[in-house]
Amino acid sequence: GKLDHDWPGDYQLHDSAVLQVNFREEGVMGKMVGVVGNVSAIVGILLAFGAGLARVLGLYLVSGYTTMTLFQVGTGLMVLACLCKLETMQSH
Repeated sequence: GKLDHDWPGDYQLHDSAVLQVNFREEGVMGKMVGVVGNVSAIVGILLAFGAGLARVLGLYLVSGYTTMTLFQVGTGLMVLACLCKLETMQSH
């Protein structure tokens, strides 16, 4: 593909980009990424905190899942929230 240069600092790759995402205008997709980030942050924090608290209280299983598995899922959700926040920050 060729590089189009619209103004200094803005390069866009055309015709060969596998996934082209443009959040320059805060549209529906940008808002969805923000909502997904906020929801995954809250759920991730609660899940990791709850799994840690259950583990401290001596529980190894919560609803049939090991507490370490729940803690890892909570950590993964918090990483997803960080990636969504980075994407929204990059778009501004």
